[in-house]
Amino acid sequence: MKLPTLSPAKLKVLAVLLPLGALLLWVALRTGPMAPIPVTEVQVRQQALTPQLFGLGMVQARQLHTLGPTVAGRVQTLRVDVGDSVQAGQVLGSMDPVDLDARIRALEAAQARAQASVQEAQTRQHFAAAQLQRYAQLAQAQATSAESLHLKRQERDVAQAALAAAHQELQRTRAEVAALRTQRQHLQLIAPQAAIVTARAVEPGSTVVAGQTVLELVVPSSVWIHLRLDQSAAVGLAAGLPASIRLRSRGDAPLPGRVVRVEPHADSVTEELLAKVAFTEVPTPLPPLGELAEVTLDTPPLPPTPVIPLAAVQRQGLERGVWQRTADGLRFAPVTLGRNDLQGNVQVLAGLQAGDTVVLHSAKALHADARVQVVEHLAAAQPSAQPNTQPKAAP
Repeated sequence: MKLPTLSPAKLKVLAVLLPLGALLLWVALRTGPMAPIPVTEVQVRQQALTPQLFGLGMVQARQLHTLGPTVAGRVQTLRVDVGDSVQAGQVLGSMDPVDLDARIRALEAAQARAQASVQEAQTRQHFAAAQLQRYAQLAQAQATSAESLHLKRQERDVAQAALAAAHQELQRTRAEVAALRTQRQHLQLIAPQAAIVTARAVEPGSTVVAGQTVLELVVPSSVWIHLRLDQSAAVGLAAGLPASIRLRSRGDAPLPGRVVRVEPHADSVTEELLAKVAFTEVPTPLPPLGELAEVTLDTPPLPPTPVIPLAAVQRQGLERGVWQRTADGLRFAPVTLGRNDLQGNVQVLAGLQAGDTVVLHSAKALHADARVQVVEHLAAAQPSAQPNTQPKAAP
């Protein structure tokens, strides 16, 4: 069979087209849709995780005292200002007694008159009793009439009733004097225990009603953090866990603390658990009430298990798993996840073993037939197909 003879012109065209086709094929295989997908990979490690819990809290005080008058009146003096330290029993201010002192003096005079009335009634009662006894003896000797004896007995009864009434009046005036004196003492604002003044609500000369706050005191040792934690990320929360507290106003070293208690009621609106975290040592200066704080809690270490970065986990439909590189290529391996830490590592309870290789990041979405090229780092301009998953406890 005789092969067709090509003309020199056709040979020249083939000489141009063949290298160009090969170049286009090479470009398509390297950079086009058929090009391998750049990926980074990581090996599954056998590791004991130490999970941490993170939440936001607010500075509060367990012992907060509000001082004010028990009756309406006018503030006379205030001897302290915001930020001052006070001692237990220290007089911090006073209310204007107005006419209270005059009322006390009037009642003391009434009490003195009631005391005199009691003494007079006692004298009358003693005299009436003596007269009754004398007339009783005379009646036995038939030296007086029965009517006279009956009259003396009535006089004795009247004297006893007058004495009882005088005693009641004396008790009433004593009680009123004691009540006014107690009210007079309450006009002084006295610190119940050592504390720091955190608020001065009114100034001298202001008129206040009964129970209105004049001064607010906080016991420094009672300052703690009211912590909120996402319910789905609060596995292991318990009283006694060590805490690291970072106040928003102090961006330097965190302050040590400990979980005092976990509240028995959760916030159903925000789906958060609530806890109280106390400082190991009282911060100096005292943080303002209401300041936000970032709190990290350390939970006990877990038993060693296979561990992977949480960023390697993807979803295929309803399944959660990772893309595993094997000798036969890529395969989507469903996994069962456990606890995670704040560094982005998560336990693998089933589906992988230590030493397996999985894809960490990829430049495009992967599939079982995808060709991949392992690189150290993905190009910055190429968005990763992996979701930016925040560290979160697995359900």
